Amino acid sequence: MDVVKFKAKPILGILRGADKSNIAPLVETVISAGLGTLEITMNTPNAPELIKIAKKVSGERLTLGAGTVLNLKDLKLALASKASFIVMPVLVQEVAAYCVKRKIPVFPGALTPQEIYQAWDAGATMVKVFPAKFFGPEYFKEIKGPFDQIKLLACGGVTPENLKDYFNSGASAVTFGASVFRKEWLAAKDYKSIGQAVKCFITAWNNIRGEGIL
Repeated sequence: MDVVKFKAKPILGILRGADKSNIAPLVETVISAGLGTLEITMNTPNAPELIKIAKKVSGERLTLGAGTVLNLKDLKLALASKASFIVMPVLVQEVAAYCVKRKIPVFPGALTPQEIYQAWDAGATMVKVFPAKFFGPEYFKEIKGPFDQIKLLACGGVTPENLKDYFNSGASAVTFGASVFRKEWLAAKDYKSIGQAVKCFITAWNNIRGEGIL
């Protein structure tokens, strides 16, 4: 993962529940919509194979990683599938240490100030604040007071409408997941709706950049 490139468009899609029948068109859909970074969660059936397929389809057009990595077994499966970054819902020390040692970007999850500090101290590229929606953007502003050097990734409840608030409050990046990759859209192979939802996030980010806020 090119972290500098990610910071230039700091929006991460979280794909859970895809399968072999829709992974290729999903990849093409998000690329066409302007997304640059996507994770496929390891609790999706056949996740390693899906990552391989996604990598083959996207080539260099999309940065692919693995999410919901909770142990070394899944970590090694993800890396063998060419995942270029790792995301966790919590801090798993052995996973973080493995990634840090090998210079693999890693995004452990945390919520409380203590957890956020521990995740950053473990070598996080960014700390995924999850679930962010229960505390909202103001929480990020409070956290950045004592922890101004810690890079925060907002996960859970981020929308195109509040995306600006998260960035203004100290988030370095944001995610979207089930609100875009909806179960009903995936089941119906409604790539048009998925693509439009992705574009809303990209447009919101471009508007922020255009205002010169970041």
